[in-house]
Amino acid sequence: MNRFSHFLAIDWSGAKGERHKGIALALADLGKGPPRLLQRAKAWSRKDVLAFLRDDLPRGTLVGMDLGISLPFADCGAYFPGWESSPSDAKTLWALIDDLCANDPHLEAGGVLRHRELARYFRHGGGVEGDRFHAPHAASREGRFRVAEQAQRMMGCRPVSNFNLVGAAQVGKSSLTGMRLLHRLEGALPVWPVDDLPRTGSVLVEIYTALASLQALPAHRGRKVRDYPLLDEALAALGSAPTGKVGPIDDHRADALLTAAWLRQVGEDSGLWNPRGLTMEIARTEGWTFGAR
Repeated sequence: MNRFSHFLAIDWSGAKGERHKGIALALADLGKGPPRLLQRAKAWSRKDVLAFLRDDLPRGTLVGMDLGISLPFADCGAYFPGWESSPSDAKTLWALIDDLCANDPHLEAGGVLRHRELARYFRHGGGVEGDRFHAPHAASREGRFRVAEQAQRMMGCRPVSNFNLVGAAQVGKSSLTGMRLLHRLEGALPVWPVDDLPRTGSVLVEIYTALASLQALPAHRGRKVRDYPLLDEALAALGSAPTGKVGPIDDHRADALLTAAWLRQVGEDSGLWNPRGLTMEIARTEGWTFGAR
């Protein structure tokens, strides 16, 4: 008996503005057919995605969102070490982020970066780096990482710190805007492992599309999928029928399609729901990336 009936992958965006070509949703069912893109007359907005997750999600869907559902905690015993108001767990962090950004439209996250204390923990554009971007006595210049991201590194990926707001690979803004969405779900959709995995029904997990790509296209490590023939090669490796299309595809939609097929293939793997580095404390504070072992 399959735990899930549908598999939804969401490529997310933290950019300013209402609607974003960088947001892509792809849905797969239990069959072998290729995942399909969920399209709208206009580009998706973050509020559109929130409404879809709350109101229109097929029953029994495993939802994967490409973002960080929390910030590093275990390395310093706090999200914002040295700040007396630092939250104690992920859900309190989500509430704080949403509250600080209450005046930002479109689920943007500028309020966090305008906060005098919190801005100190992030790497900003223009060569500006907060004086608390690094953990005390850290040897790396890449910033702080969660336990799940250290596990990703052991698997051959190169995650970027959620405190980093710079460059094409930055995940800070998408993670902060995503935390606003997670807070506003208000229990309508459990978020594993911050919430326990329910016995039935839908659940949302954090994904890192590079993990799906690494499994499907190991010889193309680090290469983005930007054409249908390569996408079909990846889908075939994941047990999916091909799209049968030719020509280019943008990497956001390709990532969503590939990762939806990956979720379908691995979503019932009990080992991925019980990774060795995931403790109750890590689940409560940092969360986890589904697929990281």
